[in-house]
Amino acid sequence: MNKLLLSAVLALLACVAQAEKADSNKPTEITFDQLDADDVKQIKTFTGNVVLTRGTLLMKSPKAVVTETPEGYQLVVLHSAPGVQATFRQKLDGPGDQWMEGQADRIEYDSKTELVKLFAKAQIKKLEAGKNASQVDGEFISYDSRKEFFAVKNTPTGETKPGGGRSTMVIQPSSKLATPATTQPAAGK
Repeated sequence: MNKLLLSAVLALLACVAQAEKADSNKPTEITFDQLDADDVKQIKTFTGNVVLTRGTLLMKSPKAVVTETPEGYQLVVLHSAPGVQATFRQKLDGPGDQWMEGQADRIEYDSKTELVKLFAKAQIKKLEAGKNASQVDGEFISYDSRKEFFAVKNTPTGETKPGGGRSTMVIQPSSKLATPATTQPAAGK
């Protein structure tokens, strides 16, 4: 990995904050058009404008499959439909108005590990005060909000393969680097 790319990745990782800690203690609310539930297997399939909310975590998709583990954690798989990707958005802990949001053809969320995996045409953005601070596009993105770590791979399977595709990262200039205003001499002096 060349030094410039490594520097860009480290800069983005340094500005990533943790997901809001209070979200893990909140109930999960799901709105939908239709539900098929298998209480024996603890699998619920929601279809039609599915909106899942857990604290500041907001996930939307045409279809969601929620599996509850014996320990009570939820594994959520959000599916897209033609022309409609699955999305998520979550407030980050820390100062200011910071959010992570993403979209992909399939999103998997594990409430136990707070790991989000985005498959196929994936994109994650960090927003600060409503403005895009950084963005990553790739075929697979794994985002661990607890460890403040994400990985990007060049195939939708989560592997990196030669010739599998390219990813893109955009890091906006930091507001800390803004140049101070220069003073103009008074007229006639």
